[in-house]
Amino acid sequence: MKATRTIACLSLLLASSGAFAADKVCKVDIAGTDQMQFDKKEIAVAADCTEVEVTLKHTGKLPAQAMGHNWVLAKSADAQGVANDGMGAGFASDHIKKGDTRVIAYTKIIGGGQTTSVKFPTSVLKKGEAYTFICTFPGHSALMKGAFKFG
Repeated sequence: MKATRTIACLSLLLASSGAFAADKVCKVDIAGTDQMQFDKKEIAVAADCTEVEVTLKHTGKLPAQAMGHNWVLAKSADAQGVANDGMGAGFASDHIKKGDTRVIAYTKIIGGGQTTSVKFPTSVLKKGEAYTFICTFPGHSALMKGAFKFG
């Protein structure tokens, strides 16, 4: 009886570990500068990724209140509206309008020398959809933006 229970438990563990083994976290690094630039104009994520982890590094020296950056993902059609509404949301809200459902993922605002990350499931993305990443710090989205491709 004890051996049967042990085998049953091992079988369950092996079966469940297959689900975890199928997860694929795709990691992306991007940097922002004091010259209001991202170091990438495009990010491509493979279709077999189940999650994306974006790490933003501010390579400049200026503080977040003066030259802060975040990384925000939205459908391309929504990006300008997200940026506009973010300006009014304020620094304490990371320049993201509270409850903005157009925002797919975002990091907090960081200053020179700081790093932050965000992780999100690819299940919120659709293959073939146009996505844009931006910085929503006031005035930055005109220069700090790029294409995000999934699939």
